[in-house]
This record gives sequence, C-alpha cells and structure tokens, in this order.
Amino acid sequence: MEQAKQRQAHAVLDTSSRVAKAKKIEILMQLGSYTEPLRVLEIGCGSGGIAYYFATHATLECEVFAVDVYDNRLVSDGYHFQKVDGVELPFSDRYFDLVITNHVIEHVGEYSKQQRHLEEIKRVLKTTGQCYLAVPNRWMLTEPHYQLKFLSWLPHSWRSSYLRFWGKGDFYDCEPFSLPGLESLLKQVDLKFENLSVQATRVTLKLEMPSSSITSFLECVPDSVLQLLRPIIPTLIYKIELKE
Repeated sequence: MEQAKQRQAHAVLDTSSRVAKAKKIEILMQLGSYTEPLRVLEIGCGSGGIAYYFATHATLECEVFAVDVYDNRLVSDGYHFQKVDGVELPFSDRYFDLVITNHVIEHVGEYSKQQRHLEEIKRVLKTTGQCYLAVPNRWMLTEPHYQLKFLSWLPHSWRSSYLRFWGKGDFYDCEPFSLPGLESLLKQVDLKFENLSVQATRVTLKLEMPSSSITSFLECVPDSVLQLLRPIIPTLIYKIELKE
C-alpha cells in the first residue's frame, strides 16, 4: 500500500493525556452502567494508553484488543495487540461491545478507505454494541497535526503546497471532515449516529479545567445554544450504533 507508507503515525505519545481521553470516552459512552464484561477494540492505539486504561479498569471488566499500522506503544500490559496493514480488521463479525476510533479515520486514506473503515466497524460491532468516533473538524482554525492555521480549509490539491511553503512537510497525509461530510458518510454506510460534540466539550472542560471561568460560563449556556456551534467545534465526536 504505497499511500499508506507515505502517511505518518501522528500518534500522541504520552499516557497522561490518553488517560484523560479514556475517562472522557467512559463518561460519554455511559460505560459506568455496564455490569456485564465488555469486549473492547481500539483502532489506532498509538501509545496504548487508552487500551491500557480500559484493560486495567478498577470496576469495568474489559477484555481489550488494540490494532495499529505502527507499533508506538508506551504501555503494553493487560490487552491484546495486533499490527495491521490497512483498514481491514482481523476479527469475527459481531465481536465487540465497544469500538474506539479516536482521531483515526482522517489517517486511513482517501474517501473509499474511510468508508471501508466504517464498514469494518459496522461488521465487528455487536448488534447491541456502540462505537466512539472522533475526528478533527475540517473548519477548525489550526490544523492539529501540523499546527498550521487554515491548512484544512484549503482545497485538497493546495494543502501539500501550503505545507511545503511553511516548511512543515512535503505531503499532507490527513483527510479531516466537515460535519455534513462526515454525517453523509455515516448515512452512506447505513449507521445510526448521535453527535456528542457539545457533551464532549462540557466533559473535557470539567475533567481538565474544573475551576476555569470558561467551564463555569458554559455551564450556564443551554445545550440548545451550543448545538448551533457544532459545525465549528474543533473535534467532531459521535456515538455510532447499528440500526435495528
């Protein structure tokens, strides 16, 4: 896969931020209500911090599997890891209660591979399972992987040239989504989905900035107002389920 070889890992190689991310996933997916064992898959595990968090959880009983096209793990205890080549998942149909794809879909390749990524999640997810999906919003001011303003706003054919102009690289290897574009793809794959971006913003601030004036201010703003900002919230976050 020549294109896959051109793409960088872009892994977040620390464990503290991954623990915070895992706590947010736990809250948003309401995992505290589960009393039965959970079989969990993390796609694109990076440092391994999220997989490790669920594998060693104090109250949730989780059997955790993790896959990645690279092995950049800093923690490897407690979960099963398998290196993969591309978007195909080496698991049986209807195998997982929870699938986590956190800032992965923008790295798998062009639109057809992004569609296949979601189709594979749909295949391995149990009928009662759920998937946490997070992806950078194309319309965020600063593109997070290269820290360049307006990079993902540009037409696709201009992005690599813009990257080279600023000396940040030779090839723009990410494919972020706008909210309408992502929801269109989710509909195409025939998945049930719920946008959790507003809830995720609130949870993130409470976990990371509990005493901040911003957190206090947003607690006074009704969800109905914040929902209007979903198209420009920097990270698009969804709960995905299979249709009945």
